[in-house]
Amino acid sequence: MFEIDAALRTLVEREGSDLHVKVPSPPMMRVHGELAPLEGHPDLTPEDTEGALRDIAPPTAIAEFEEVGEADFAHAISGVSRFRVNAFRQRGSVSIVCRAIPYDIRSIWQLGLPDVVRSLAEEQRGIILVTGTTGSGKSTTLAAMIDHINSTRARHVVTLEDPIEYLHRDKLSIINQREVGPDTHSFGRAMRRVLRQDPDVILIGEMRDEETVRTALSAAETGHLVLSTVHTLDATETINRIIDFFPPHLQQQARVMLSTTLRGAIAQRLIPTVTGDSRVAVPEILVVTGRVQDLILNPEETGKITEVIAEGEYYGMQTFDQALLKFVMEGRIALEVAMETASNPHDFKLMLAARGERASGIEQVMGNGGGAEDGSDPSGADRSSTPSEPTVPRAASEAGRG
Repeated sequence: MFEIDAALRTLVEREGSDLHVKVPSPPMMRVHGELAPLEGHPDLTPEDTEGALRDIAPPTAIAEFEEVGEADFAHAISGVSRFRVNAFRQRGSVSIVCRAIPYDIRSIWQLGLPDVVRSLAEEQRGIILVTGTTGSGKSTTLAAMIDHINSTRARHVVTLEDPIEYLHRDKLSIINQREVGPDTHSFGRAMRRVLRQDPDVILIGEMRDEETVRTALSAAETGHLVLSTVHTLDATETINRIIDFFPPHLQQQARVMLSTTLRGAIAQRLIPTVTGDSRVAVPEILVVTGRVQDLILNPEETGKITEVIAEGEYYGMQTFDQALLKFVMEGRIALEVAMETASNPHDFKLMLAARGERASGIEQVMGNGGGAEDGSDPSGADRSSTPSEPTVPRAASEAGRG
C-alpha cells in the first residue's frame, strides 16, 4: 500500500521540490532540478494513486476532481512542510504532483537576491512583477518580499492565491490570505472587492486574464502596492504578455496604465551550483525609469528595454546574463552550466573574456610592484572597505579567449 505522506517526508528530508505520483511508474522526486525514482517503491497501480488522492485531498477538492477531472489544493504535514498539490487524470488514472512549500520563509538576503529587490518591496505604490517558468522560485521570492514588508512596516496585506502556499504570521503588518475555492470564487471576483478591504499591499498569485490584470493596474493607480507573477522569461516578454491580455483596441490604453504603474520586474531562473547539491536564483531585474516608461508606451521601441537594463547598473538593473556572469566569477556556477543557460551564449562569452582580461590586468599591475609589500594601497588611502576585483576562474578565462 502506497503511503503518500511517507513519500512526502522523504522528499523534504532530501531537500526535493516535487513529488510525482503516476501509474504505472514508481514515485518520482525532483531534487535540485533532477528527477529520480524513490528507492524501494514498486510501480504504482491505479488503486495506489486513487487512494493517495483520497488520503490528502479535502472533500471540496475530491468533488471538484470527480466533476472536472483535476483539482488544486494544499496539504500539510505538521512539523514537516506544506505542499501545493495538483491532481489530474491521465489515460483514465489519477496522477498527482506535490510541490513542497516550507513553513519557514527565507529572507531576501538568505535567497541571495540583490539589494534592489528589497528596495522594490519598500515601494509605497505601483505594481511589481516576479516572472519565470514553472518551478523558478517565483512564490519563494514573493514570500520573501511580503515577509520584508511584514517585518518592517505596519501595513494591511491581502493575498489572493490558488492555493495558499507560504503561511504568513502577523508581525508589524496584518496579513489576510484568501484562497480561490474555499474563500473566493475567482481571482477576478476577489479583485473586484479587495479595494473595499482597506489594503495597503495586494498579492495576486497569478495574472490569468484581462479582468485580473485590469483591476490590478487600477489598484496600483489608486495608491496600492500590487505584487504578482507572470509566466515569462524576461522583462520585455513580461510587458508584451501583460499588453496581450487586452484586445487590440485597448492595448494603447493598457500601455499607458502599465507605464505609469509598473515599478519593476524580476525575471528569475534557478541554476544548479558548482557543488550540484543546490540551485541558486539568477534574476534579471528591471527598474522602471523615465526611459523605460517611454519604451513601454511605444510598441515599436519596447524591444529596446533589454539594452536599457544592460546599461542600468546605477539603478540596480541587470540582465540575466550579467547576473549569471557574477555567479560564475564568484565560483558558484560552473562555466559549462552558464554557457548552456545564458540567454545569448556568444555575448556571454565576450563578457567573460572582457572580465577575465580586466582581472589579469590588475594582477599584472600588482605583480609589477604596483602595490605595497604589505598589500596596502600605495597612496595611503584606506581601502579596507572596498571589495577587490574578483579573479576570473582559469576555465572561464580560457573559454572567453577561444
